Amino acid sequence: MNYLDLTRIFYFIFATLVMVGGVIGFIKAKSKASLIAGVVAGALLDLAGILLTPHPELGLGIGVAVTILLLGRFAPAFFRTRKFMPAGMILLLGLISLGLSVAAWTNR
Repeated sequence: MNYLDLTRIFYFIFATLVMVGGVIGFIKAKSKASLIAGVVAGALLDLAGILLTPHPELGLGIGVAVTILLLGRFAPAFFRTRKFMPAGMILLLGLISLGLSVAAWTNR
């Protein structure tokens, strides 16, 4: 299994967790913004995973862009609150996503 395959699988896992987090945010806090952002970010990560086979540059570009946006939102929250859920989890998954994306890009 190569880095593109690992990155594809990870994008799908990351997408699912982001979508589930958006739904949980909606249920717990009645936050429509969490629901919309979670579904949109998750769908874009799914799209990135799908595009990795026919268009790896595009798939990686979308995956990295979404990951950076998620990190931009959740990393400051984690460093402010030190709470693992949800900010710490997104920080950890985002760093893994970036690492796999860079590895996939350099080993295409």
